[in-house]
Amino acid sequence: MTTQTIVQTLEAHATACRAASAAGLPAPQYSGARLIGAELFGAELTGAELPGADLRGAYLTGSDLTDVRLTGADLTGADLSRARLTGADLSRARLTGADLSRARLTGARLTDADLTGADLIGADLSRADLTDVKLTGADLTGARLIGADLTGVIGYEADAE
Repeated sequence: MTTQTIVQTLEAHATACRAASAAGLPAPQYSGARLIGAELFGAELTGAELPGADLRGAYLTGSDLTDVRLTGADLTGADLSRARLTGADLSRARLTGADLSRARLTGARLTDADLTGADLIGADLSRADLTDVKLTGADLTGARLIGADLTGVIGYEADAE
């Protein structure tokens, strides 16, 4: 499958999820999707349902992942720099070594996620739920944490705003 086909398929899935939500119906899911190393630069995936997806090393730079559901997903080493993840559900996701620099995670749910060694330079985590998140070795330089829930966070050092 080509990169263009993957992006088109995922964007069509996101559109179907939004339509189902608007109609009050359950959204279709791509549970456990295998997208290792996928090049999804700038993809429009708002509202996509991708629980348990394997996105290790994927390139999602500048993608719109607003309200996406990536619970339990593996995003180890993924590039999510400048991605829009507003309202996204990344609970129990593995984001070890991921690049989230300048990403927008406003109101995102990252409960029990692993962000060990992640690059969060300049990320906006305002009002994000970071309950029980692992931040050991993560770089939060210039990150915005206004109103974020940091209950039970492991490895956080107060260098962010």
